[in-house]
Amino acid sequence: MKVFKIKDMFKGWFIGNFEPSLFKTNDVEVGLKEYKMGDYEGVHYHKIATEYTVIVCGQVEMNGIEYNEGDILVIEPYDKTDFKALTDVKTLVVKLPGANDDKFI
Repeated sequence: MKVFKIKDMFKGWFIGNFEPSLFKTNDVEVGLKEYKMGDYEGVHYHKIATEYTVIVCGQVEMNGIEYNEGDILVIEPYDKTDFKALTDVKTLVVKLPGANDDKFI
């Protein structure tokens, strides 16, 4: 058995084409993301990847709508969204495929 720490991964991404990565691939990206209350990402979209985001804990606002613990969001290519942490938040994110440089402002 091998043991790793999420804090040592690239911005929480532990599977994908990142360094370090537990499994280096362009087929998928998996990350456990942590945000502090007030953290904000401006409007963006992906041209290739579909992003599956689970709100593990906390509350977020995306496109003016609030989402809470247990909500699962499917963000398809060309769906535009922003992201604001209304509380401290943890999300589990899966992106298929794992497409480098696929975030557009």
